[in-house]
Formats: sequence, C-alpha cells, structure tokens
Amino acid sequence: MQPQLLVSDRLDLVPLRADQAREMADVLSDPALHTFVGGSPNTPEALRARYERLVAGSPDPAATWWNWVLRLRESGRLVGTVQATVTEEGRLAEIAWVVGTPWQGRGLATEAARTLVDGLREQGVRMVVAHIHPEHHASAAVAAAVGLAPTGEEQDGEVRWRLAPAT
Repeated sequence: MQPQLLVSDRLDLVPLRADQAREMADVLSDPALHTFVGGSPNTPEALRARYERLVAGSPDPAATWWNWVLRLRESGRLVGTVQATVTEEGRLAEIAWVVGTPWQGRGLATEAARTLVDGLREQGVRMVVAHIHPEHHASAAVAAAVGLAPTGEEQDGEVRWRLAPAT
C-alpha cells in the first residue's frame, strides 16, 4: 500500500516523490536541524537519491515505508516532512517529523504529526512510537501534544515515546 494524501487545517501531507528533492533541500538546509539526529544537510542530488530509495520501499518485506512532504496550503511551499515505518503486519508505526527552521514555532509540526497519527489509525495501526533525543524539547512537545508519552526506554540515546493502543 502506498501513502495517500492527508489533509489538515493548513497542510497537505503529500506522498513523497523524488522530484521534490530540490525544493526540500532548501527547506532542510539549516544545519541546526541536524543537532539531535546527526549528519548534515543534503545536496539536492543526494536528497534526490535518498528520496528515490525511500519511494522504492523498504528492502525488508516486513516493513513498509510511508513518507510525506508538508505543503503549506497558504503559500504552496513545502515546509517539512513526516514519515512512518509500519511493521508487525501493519499494527505498529514508528514515526518522525521535521519542519524547516523558517516555519517552526507555528504549530505545524504538531498539526502534521496529529494528521499522520490519525491517518495511520484509519489504516489500522494500533501502536505509534517515536524516538526523541532527551534534550530535544520542541520534538518532545510535539509528541506530547499528539498523545505520545515517554516510556523510559532508550534506543541509541533517544527516548522511546508511545501512543497507547487504539481500543
């Protein structure tokens, strides 16, 4: 199954395509976005190659990769991404989000993450998990706003946050 368009009040969550890499390279160009996740901004060419791999899908048949870019409807600009790796026969999704620096502080990450979680639940996902660096307070605030809670478990230096199973 491929990701479908998801819509929130201000955003269209558009399924990722490789040809979005040039615009997204600009959105993700601030080195500060890599403070907690490591690495550095990709060139448009490197990001296109990454997007081509993501769109091709997971090499693990037990995992499905769903990726979206965030289009701010008022301007038509791409402003970030959300992603989900869905496993356990569609019952578990590990999610992540990023919003470009110029668009931060406007609630867009929370809106996108909430829309993502709602869309995953509609697809039958029961458990949603995010891994957040313990010092990344903005990301922790997004997770809490969409109903995730820290578990006390750590993986690779990040805290595992979990949304309770849907009933």
